[in-house]
Amino acid sequence: MSSFDVVIIGSGPGGYVSAIRCAQLGFKTAIVEKYNSLGGTCLNVGCIPSKALLSSSHHYAEIAHFADHGIEVSGDVKINLEKMIARKQAVVDQTVGGINYLMDKNKITVFNGLGSFVDATHIAVAKADGTSETIEAKYTVIATGSKPSSLPFIKIDKERIITSTEALALKEVPKHLVIIGGGVIGIELGQVYLRLGAQVSVVEFMDRIIPGMDGALSKELTKVLKKQGMKFYVSHKVKSVERNGDAVVVQAENAKGETITLEGDYSLVSVGRRPYTDGLNADKAGVKISDRGQVEVNDHLQTNVPNIYAIGDVVRGAMLAHKAEEEGTMVAEILAGQKPHIDYNLIPGVVYTWPEVAAVGQTEEQVKASGTEYKVGSFPFKALGRARASGDLDGFVKIIADAKTDEVLGVHMIGARTADLIAEAVTAMEFKASAEDISRMSHAHPTFAEAVKEAALAATDNRALHV
Repeated sequence: MSSFDVVIIGSGPGGYVSAIRCAQLGFKTAIVEKYNSLGGTCLNVGCIPSKALLSSSHHYAEIAHFADHGIEVSGDVKINLEKMIARKQAVVDQTVGGINYLMDKNKITVFNGLGSFVDATHIAVAKADGTSETIEAKYTVIATGSKPSSLPFIKIDKERIITSTEALALKEVPKHLVIIGGGVIGIELGQVYLRLGAQVSVVEFMDRIIPGMDGALSKELTKVLKKQGMKFYVSHKVKSVERNGDAVVVQAENAKGETITLEGDYSLVSVGRRPYTDGLNADKAGVKISDRGQVEVNDHLQTNVPNIYAIGDVVRGAMLAHKAEEEGTMVAEILAGQKPHIDYNLIPGVVYTWPEVAAVGQTEEQVKASGTEYKVGSFPFKALGRARASGDLDGFVKIIADAKTDEVLGVHMIGARTADLIAEAVTAMEFKASAEDISRMSHAHPTFAEAVKEAALAATDNRALHV
């Protein structure tokens, strides 16, 4: 029987990063992955492939604005969806190949098969060929991630009624894509197919899309996407989803109790994700699972069984790849006797539409509910020289600061390159910066980042210079 200091079950961003950090710290490390491809949901059917399609579709959408830049395109411009999907897969394959390289480089043993507990220190690996192998672990890290959720009455057939996994590999552009759920995944994939020519309708139970983010971001993104042609049905409760041949009929009820009917050729069910512990046999190790299906952990990500830890989507908190990575690193360092920490308030969230949406810290709604006195500074992208030069005029940066101390409590952005700009806000808030601190930092001109400085100036006695 092979024995290891640390065994990680699951090779997503949390799992493989935890394995690398464990190996760096001198632990004999193994990783157990159910599928033949490392990288988990994020690399294979999540973050990476969706961003590849967003990038490809963005290039296509940009052609419509070439004339504004004095570029004349003659002849037909056509979409080759098969080639676009193939490029996406090539990006995935290259990225996964990089993880394989990192496993070899760090001398991490990889077991392909379904990992399940025999007891608290032994893990059985059921392989695809029907054989099984048991390995011994001094410490185990559960990093089994999540799977798409659904609604009890919806039968996902993976052909016309689909999840995000199938939406990443369609063989045709839908005529009418009906998306159930206005969260990050639904909106991103909706914009992909909207750009490629589909009619896209979004049905959302809450009163706005991206409901977990600041209300101002939701309002601006809705306005921009409506301008692009996306249709929204917020405050609508889906009652039924039925397939009739190549048609999918979605019925939903609005706040007044009235029923609407949407008929499309595809329906994307995007109502969130659930922790995935199927087949783990956590009970055999004595590990507690909550009523919500999450592995219960303490502040050190340790389960009720002292030598077993859990990270990422399978535990409480935001289901984000970078959150899982931080937790994977934290567990490795705890096992090595170090004292790492994570400030969960400073884990940024991003929507990779165009314009991009990004945020860190508290929303205005949260600050208001806390009773804290606060001030807000906001600056529109259309007032930036760099935005005018590129034609990316939609969006703004909004900074919320404590009215008494001036400490930044939250930063919320929508606009070009905000997925990258949010790192400035995270850095500032990690060091407890005030709005004035940010306002006094020199920002290169002309850049999109100047909007951050101007928003900070606006939060500092309304001192924005260019509005």
